[in-house]
Amino acid sequence: MEDLLNLFHGFSVILSWYNLGMMVIGLILGVLVGVLPGLGGPNGVAILLPLTFSMSPTSAIVMLSCIYWGSLFAGAITSVLFNIPGESHSVATTFDGYPMAQQGRAGEALTASFTGSFFGALFSVLMITFLAPLVANFALHFGPPEFFAVYFLTFASFIGTGKDPFKTIASLMLGFGVAQIGMDNVSGTLRLTFGWSELLRGVDFLVVVIGLFGVGEILISMEEGLKFEGVHAKINPTVVWQTWKKLPKYWLTLLFGAVIGAWMGFKPGGATAASFMSYGLAKRISKNGAKFGTGELEGVLAPETAAHGSGCAALLPMMALGIPGSATAAVLLGGLMIWGLQPGPLLFVEQKEFVWGLIASMYLSNVVGLVIVLSSVPLFAAILRIPFSIIAPVIVVVCALGSFTVNTAMFNIWVMLLFGVIGYIFKKLDYPLAPLILAIVLGDPTEVSFRQAILGSQGAMSIFFSNWLVSAMMTAGLLLLFWPLFSSLWEKLRRTASRRPG
Repeated sequence: MEDLLNLFHGFSVILSWYNLGMMVIGLILGVLVGVLPGLGGPNGVAILLPLTFSMSPTSAIVMLSCIYWGSLFAGAITSVLFNIPGESHSVATTFDGYPMAQQGRAGEALTASFTGSFFGALFSVLMITFLAPLVANFALHFGPPEFFAVYFLTFASFIGTGKDPFKTIASLMLGFGVAQIGMDNVSGTLRLTFGWSELLRGVDFLVVVIGLFGVGEILISMEEGLKFEGVHAKINPTVVWQTWKKLPKYWLTLLFGAVIGAWMGFKPGGATAASFMSYGLAKRISKNGAKFGTGELEGVLAPETAAHGSGCAALLPMMALGIPGSATAAVLLGGLMIWGLQPGPLLFVEQKEFVWGLIASMYLSNVVGLVIVLSSVPLFAAILRIPFSIIAPVIVVVCALGSFTVNTAMFNIWVMLLFGVIGYIFKKLDYPLAPLILAIVLGDPTEVSFRQAILGSQGAMSIFFSNWLVSAMMTAGLLLLFWPLFSSLWEKLRRTASRRPG
């Protein structure tokens, strides 16, 4: 009851014309930031942070958090329209979103992604409102063994559910190799830099993604012949309502995506991992799982629901524990310190107006953000009517600008082109890109978690089965890892039995 009263007080703080204006401005800026590959929410918030120093902490956090929500919504736009993830967590959205756009269903894909994002965010905000103390306490039980088990389960799910486990493993190994480039976070030694100073900080994930998907898609299109006509994408103002009528039958996908997103929001980089995990689970439980990758609506709903849910949940450990769950949360954490606020359990006691004003703004900004992006769906879908021969050079320029702005380094453009060729080769040889991307994202934290766990146990591998939580995740991961082998042996036994005379 006390939480509800605090929430109502938060709404009374937020519902002023000034704060509502900051909310709308932040959402629009966030959408613009989200559609520019390489910029993203963290950079957008960091760039605009100095503009908020003259504001009150509540108005400032409302505007900056709305930039974050807007970028989360908009990350799917370029993923669906051009196969270029606007944000790292939107990679999984390209798998089915882009095929849907090519089939003239861009409006349907965008509506599904925006609605899924809203549902995931709403679930996480409700969790923050009513379960903040319990969830924060549960997050404290996650140590290196538990984090490694989560990563292991994620990787194993791709091997267990992929079409070709050997190609999946090869893709994962290449991703792990790329993730090792740069300085070792544990020992501080340099690895795989080959004397190049540009590789000291490693290969940035967004540059790799832009190359694999953006440039790789351009090379494929050049081989097939650039089209001088656009994709059929009529401006249908009722596409939102028509798509919404289909969504109730996917309630289980939405629920699982929201739960995974909320759970993964407590750790750094959780949104990207959550989107891949949700996509893999949806593919596993869906009756149309075999069609994923060809333009399934569920394949768009699952990753977007989890990613936005994780993005919202990342603010809980930032406020309750002072531990940011995402790069953007880390920037916001810096803002809190500048405004003279100390994150932690006492923040809920000493700064109730600020905390509950922020939580109330999450409800309002997600509703307002959904209205803004849904009203633009027909406009975004109509972009596909422009001939690809005109769009292609623009995409190349945007990709180059996005790669350059990641670290303002010309070297990133060469890396982008290299991975564009790798993406082209992978698509021609039918190697999956998702495991490669996932290994690049999670390779380094997986290694760090493993080494920290082994150091803490003095080399005993039993640490990964030391309690019920880590044991359950490791057992599920091992089953998925060896599932293709079990399936193959079972199929051989079945065939042998069928050949025996009756």
